[in-house]
Parts: sequence; structure tokens; C-alpha cells
Amino acid sequence: MGHWPPDERDLDRAAREPPDSGMTIKPHEYLTYRGKAGMWAWILHRLTGVGVLVFLLAHILDTAAIGWGPAPYNRMIELYRMPVLIIILDFWPETMAAEKKLFAGVVALFAVVYIPTAIYMLRFLAH
Repeated sequence: MGHWPPDERDLDRAAREPPDSGMTIKPHEYLTYRGKAGMWAWILHRLTGVGVLVFLLAHILDTAAIGWGPAPYNRMIELYRMPVLIIILDFWPETMAAEKKLFAGVVALFAVVYIPTAIYMLRFLAH
């Protein structure tokens, strides 16, 4: 090789030599979950991105609720009471007796809100 155009001997030699397989990735290898730190970082990055999106949408909605009057605004603000429970646990240690119940409530609320939202947002992947 080394001259242009390649002659028939060069093409035969290229057909017999295996390609450099050190840099090739097959599609099934790319899509396979490996469970290493990079994959966990990717998953957490996506989840925190969804969290930031929900945070921003919530604040847009509660600000928009002011335009509908005090009653809708107050109902929207009720949604922020759950994080207040975490602050209560931090400042009033006697509430730690109910920590398991509070944690179960937070997990249940997360499941009720997040799982349907994730299904709704990711439904296009099923097609």
C-alpha cells in the first residue's frame, strides 16, 4: 500500500487482515448496562435533572397561582409543607420518635408523584 489508487493486491490484503477491533463497539455492548460508576453518575445526573425541572415547574405554577387569587395560591403553597418536616426533624430532636412514619410517608408521596410522572414523560420510549 502507499500508492493511489490501490491495486488489486492491496485490496486482497485489506480483505484478509482483520480490522482493528480495539476501538469498535457493537450496538449490544453499547446498550448493555454495566453498573459502574459512570453509569450510576449518568443515572443520577438524569434524575437530578428531572428534579430541577420539577422544582422550576412548581415555582412557575405557584407564582402563576397568584393571578387566580389567594385560595389557589394557598393550596399551591400547601405542597411545600413536606420539606418542612425534614427541617422539623433537624431542629426538634423529639420528633425523631416518628421518623420511620415520616420516612414512610415521604417514600409513599414520592412513589405517588414521581412514578406516574416518569411513566408519562418516558412513554415515548415504548414506541
